[in-house]
Amino acid sequence: MDSSAKALIRQFSQKLERYPEEERKKILSAVRWAEGLHHNQLRASGEPFIIHPLTVAEILVDAHLDYQTVIAAILHDALEDTGLSSRELRKEYGREVEGLVQGVTKISVIRGRSKTTQAAATIRKMLFAMVKDIRVIMIKLADKLHNMRTLEYLEARNQKRIADECLEIYAPLAGRLGMSRIKSELEDLSLRVLHPRAYEQIDHFVQEKKEDLHEFLSAMESGIRAEAEKAKIPIQIESRIKHYYSMYRKIKKKGRMVDEIYDQAGMRLICDTSSQCYELLGILHSLWKPIEGRFKDYIAMPKSNLYQSLHTTVMGPGGKMLEIQIRTHQMHRTAEEGIAAHWLYKRELAGERIKPEQLTIINMLKSWDSSGVSSPDFLEEIKRELLRDSIYVFTPQGDIIELPRGATALDFAYYIHTDIGNHCMAAKADGNLVRLNEELKNTQVLEILTAPSAHPHINWLRMVRTSRARSKIRHWLVQNEPGLIIDRNIVAKKKGGGGREARTGAQARPGSEPAAPEAARRPGRRWRDRMESDTQVRDTSKVGIRIGEERNMMIRLAGCCNPAAGDQIVGYVSRGRGIIVHKADCPNLGNIKDFDERYLEVEWETVSPKATRRFEVTARKTTNLFSEVEGAIKKYHGHLIEGKLDENISETLQGFFTVELDNGRDFDQVLKSLRTIPSVLQIRPVGG
Repeated sequence: MDSSAKALIRQFSQKLERYPEEERKKILSAVRWAEGLHHNQLRASGEPFIIHPLTVAEILVDAHLDYQTVIAAILHDALEDTGLSSRELRKEYGREVEGLVQGVTKISVIRGRSKTTQAAATIRKMLFAMVKDIRVIMIKLADKLHNMRTLEYLEARNQKRIADECLEIYAPLAGRLGMSRIKSELEDLSLRVLHPRAYEQIDHFVQEKKEDLHEFLSAMESGIRAEAEKAKIPIQIESRIKHYYSMYRKIKKKGRMVDEIYDQAGMRLICDTSSQCYELLGILHSLWKPIEGRFKDYIAMPKSNLYQSLHTTVMGPGGKMLEIQIRTHQMHRTAEEGIAAHWLYKRELAGERIKPEQLTIINMLKSWDSSGVSSPDFLEEIKRELLRDSIYVFTPQGDIIELPRGATALDFAYYIHTDIGNHCMAAKADGNLVRLNEELKNTQVLEILTAPSAHPHINWLRMVRTSRARSKIRHWLVQNEPGLIIDRNIVAKKKGGGGREARTGAQARPGSEPAAPEAARRPGRRWRDRMESDTQVRDTSKVGIRIGEERNMMIRLAGCCNPAAGDQIVGYVSRGRGIIVHKADCPNLGNIKDFDERYLEVEWETVSPKATRRFEVTARKTTNLFSEVEGAIKKYHGHLIEGKLDENISETLQGFFTVELDNGRDFDQVLKSLRTIPSVLQIRPVGG
């Protein structure tokens, strides 16, 4: 065996002293078994493969997890990479360990599936396994952490793919579970791969300023200790320079240089009781002036991941700001380890282990119909809903409801009860009427006004952000509007559009909606007509749909132009294949026989009802391009939906932006405004 592997096994064995002898024996037998199973297998670094599962297990031992989780970590690659069968694993270590290993094992490669679909299916499988046993995700996060630490041995393309997945899924997931230590390290490691230049700039700045920051923190710490001793409050103080990714986000968000970010360091005060936390808060505010709007009380109102602390920012010596967190020792364990803190291996704490249903993310996963969302759609829902920042709002009775940021009153109504959502007429926030599509704000008190005559409308699908609300609205529309078509988040409107018995083409009844103008229907032309309020929609169950003589229609995306959400699109009925959706400017539309007779009006279900446009920018390197682009768009009452910038080989910035406009005709004016930005070298619209 390789000497590094032997050393790691010795080190690992020494850390097992906290486990009873019988459990230690089982863990070490798993090590020997894994060593044999992975014999002659090497990692990309050239090291023996056994080093990886051992390091993953060591991360979980350091987190004080139970022995079954440690054994599962040691064997987590065995089903996938060796000849071991599930039956053999179950016979040796029981159903519990087998279930954990199955939960983190990739779905077998299926011919014809893209890598994206394969990855989405694996993540979906893992998340639903997590509902049954939360330890599945702890193993996967430890696995990802070690892989990220050794990423430099892979090809650059694979490094970026893995880092991107980590930043989009696994780091936010660690955050949702309260595992801040793992979350922060995953983010910093991903930043180093995805934005190496930015990482180096931040690192250079931190190394340069480290001595000054330590002096500043020491002065603050001395003042706090002196006052805490007078108040007879025993405290532990932890000072730190903030994580690089945290600084990077502030640089991007505020369009500033790294040396313009004021809160580069943070401090934690750890005490014994909650009442001492509030006493220390008073001491801090008597020593230094607090910054308005920067106080948060997560002790009185914990986050959904069980995080508790007091947060405040004060103006310290020399006019420097410092964010300070105050918490008890128990709160600190939960803040650092999250859900893992409740699996501490101590017999006396067994009754205190957290139940999965206490975590909002578990309840949200349970509420989803695991068979009703295709894997790619499921992954997008995960990114958009579960892994976004949350807000907390109140019912009139004072109950706290957690919703994803961007949620509306309709999301709140459907969260409370389906009938309340279906009959929602209006909403009040803090006693004032608000629009149903207005984004909710943190800590608002919401009241839903209902009426028997109120019911869901097709436009409601654009107003909601949660999958729960969307599925309930879809269900009502399907039940009450027979003949509606919906699939892949696309709404299809039949030409005859006359309700339940509508037909297509020449079969349309007198008085039904006229066919679209010839110019709009001509293949290859951009389709600009928007859907009317009677847009016809249907659930993915594909039951009983009939268009002319075609039944059980399915919606498929054309492989030639690969339409994506937000693109202008057009559909047509393909005999025997269902509804095929192309980009409206796809050149292949001109080759489709009988297109005029077979076309359908289609649009994306959840895109903005306003005009959306996309453009590409090439610019000189600058730190505030995002804010300048956003300012140019706002001049014409536009809204920047998203943007992405990358450095290219010529050391310029290149990126794509999507903008929402009240009037699509304003787009030319927006482009003119953007060209006046000094750093912009070239700009062009994308997608016609």
